[in-house]
Amino acid sequence: MLNQLFSKLEEYYEEMVSIRRFMHQHPELSFQEYNTAQFIKDFYEKLGITVKGNIGGNGVVARISGKLPGKTVALRADFDALPIQDEKDVPYKSLVPGVMHACGHDGHTATLLVLAKVLNELKDALEGNYVFIHQHAEEYAPGGAITMIEDGCLEGVDVIFGTHLWASEPTGTIQYRTGPIMAAADRFEIVIQGKGGHGAQPHKTKDAIVTASQLVINLQQIVSRKVNPVESAVVTVGSFTAENAFNVIADKAKLIGTVRTFNDDVRQFIEVEIEKIIKGTCYLSDSTYKYLFERGYPAVVNHAKETEFLIASAKDVPEVIHIEESELQMGGEDFSYYLKEKPGTFFFTGARPPGAETNYPHHHPKFDIDEKAMLIAAKTLGTAAIKIHSAE
Repeated sequence: MLNQLFSKLEEYYEEMVSIRRFMHQHPELSFQEYNTAQFIKDFYEKLGITVKGNIGGNGVVARISGKLPGKTVALRADFDALPIQDEKDVPYKSLVPGVMHACGHDGHTATLLVLAKVLNELKDALEGNYVFIHQHAEEYAPGGAITMIEDGCLEGVDVIFGTHLWASEPTGTIQYRTGPIMAAADRFEIVIQGKGGHGAQPHKTKDAIVTASQLVINLQQIVSRKVNPVESAVVTVGSFTAENAFNVIADKAKLIGTVRTFNDDVRQFIEVEIEKIIKGTCYLSDSTYKYLFERGYPAVVNHAKETEFLIASAKDVPEVIHIEESELQMGGEDFSYYLKEKPGTFFFTGARPPGAETNYPHHHPKFDIDEKAMLIAAKTLGTAAIKIHSAE
């Protein structure tokens, strides 16, 4: 069966590339992926595959049933793009100003569509059921996963697998990790209210910029001095604004940042600790504040049994030449919500472009992937989906 799977995927590889490049040229932002969702739905309908759109928003879910009884396995791909100007010099460059697929979601979608096409052709010899979850809005919290789950995309599912094309690693590499693999991603916003005045008379003011600057430094003590060193955490201030003239002391300053954690207790601790530090810093400058902490995606936590099964499945794929444990990744992913509901695992498929002088990271204006990685991802996901029915 695997030989048939691999052979057909190779046969349709050019179609996979064509789909990916079409999507790359026509990206849509999170929660605005109307044409992309329709494209996906049309693809399934033309093949006679049962499909439903508008799942939890712009989500699309297709289902295939094998001729023989077995488990129900779900495979997931996301399809939203990012608000980034595409700066690559390639024929498939984005045609939408200020929007591009800078994270590989176009490749995820092309991978899953062609894999579904192949499994549909093999369904008379397959066991169980296959659910193809095409998720909108992965890039922007609250994300599309949670609403798709609420709308029933996991009904009857026994296990779920997902992969991310990973441009930082060479093609042919599969990275896995049991337990936490990607961090919880939260956002905070702090507004410092002081008292403005003349730049030459600081003694008559409560300088919001000085207070906010001190706060940026003080916040760094949370991870370095208050979180257990064996726990991973990040507190980053990514935006600092205080609009005023050169000779005016600002009365207000605004900080926006992110917190990344793996442990729920550490997550809760940092949320509380940030406000304690804000309160203390503002007390010293006699200023007031507003503090908002928005919880984003929880950490992605892979299940042990399914991760071990995925490793074994990857070994059956000829193009997989290296399987290794992934480092903890501080990036966020709302695949975490699926794993809170069902057993499964999320892994990385190496996709570094060959011969690239500079390996541009995800979310970079010149980001690209090695398209051959899509074939490896499809074979690995397909192998896991087929073999799960005989797994103990």
